[in-house]
Amino acid sequence: MENASTELPLVRPSFAPQPSDVPWPTQQWPRGTSLHQEELERVVDEMFSDEDLAETNAVVVIQGGNVLVERYGGEQAHFDRASEPITSESQLLSWSMAKSVLHAIVGTLVDEGRLNPDQLAPVPEWRDPADPRHQIQVRDLLAMRDGLAFIEEYEIGQTSHVIEMLFGEGKEDMAAFTAALPLAHEPGTFFNYSSGTTNVLSRIVADLVGYASDYDAYLHERLFAPLGMTSAVASFDASGVFIASSFVHAKALDFAKFGLLYLRGGEWDGEQIVSRAWAATAQIPLSVEASSGHFYSWKWWLDGDPYGTYWANGYEGQMINVVPALDALILRFGHTPDERSAQRIAWRNRVLAVLAK
Repeated sequence: MENASTELPLVRPSFAPQPSDVPWPTQQWPRGTSLHQEELERVVDEMFSDEDLAETNAVVVIQGGNVLVERYGGEQAHFDRASEPITSESQLLSWSMAKSVLHAIVGTLVDEGRLNPDQLAPVPEWRDPADPRHQIQVRDLLAMRDGLAFIEEYEIGQTSHVIEMLFGEGKEDMAAFTAALPLAHEPGTFFNYSSGTTNVLSRIVADLVGYASDYDAYLHERLFAPLGMTSAVASFDASGVFIASSFVHAKALDFAKFGLLYLRGGEWDGEQIVSRAWAATAQIPLSVEASSGHFYSWKWWLDGDPYGTYWANGYEGQMINVVPALDALILRFGHTPDERSAQRIAWRNRVLAVLAK
């Protein structure tokens, strides 16, 4: 996807403090309006009416800690019962935004000195010093520069490790499935977006905090509960590892709390959930995706715009956009094919333009 010589922009990480007169949304989000509220709502309408953007299920726009727009549409399909209209109570799927959740959890362990990005990745399959994968560092897994020959392909009929991992032969133990792959590149030299890499990193977390219910308890105690993300549910494979590549369900406004945590530099109502130094790593570009021109940090995406926008990104256009310069969050959930991702980003930029007025 990219070689090591790609020029990257210089980004100075920034955060926006919680306004002193706005309560933290641990229990309930405060509401407000923009000076350009009607225009903002018209732009949000586009996401639900523009056929190029396909189906949109939820949009939330927040600025200054206040919800300015919250809108829902479409239906949620179920295997065991009839479809239901999507509302503020619907459990929405993160897809790859779960990778950014793992970034926060890894940060708690790095802050405590229990894990070091510069250490060799403690992966049993790579224990032999003669194995070239032995040289993979934790930071390589964070940046998806591990070099593993993982194929992230979503088209049915194409060779796809991600489909096999999530739904095929690898679904029982996703980290082991991925860790068994050979190298395609020297560790640290090449960016290759890889859901499998994230699940290998998630197993490293499990080795430190415990598997299955212990891991789930850690997620809630260290992240979901302090933020009041009461609806958040993480999924685990049969080995007891959080499927951090793909599966967190929560209400839209609870996902917004996760975005606010990063907008506030890892702070939540006087408590530092993760250090500012760790939160800042989400904003430092390390690689570029050639097909889109977007930059990748550690489990977050950036595009180098004037507002410092970076975002958690999920399959078919799930987004938690964090915008430090405008003290804003823009969330979108729905189903937009990858080939229309440019239209989705263009829509987000129109929202930014209104918020910047």
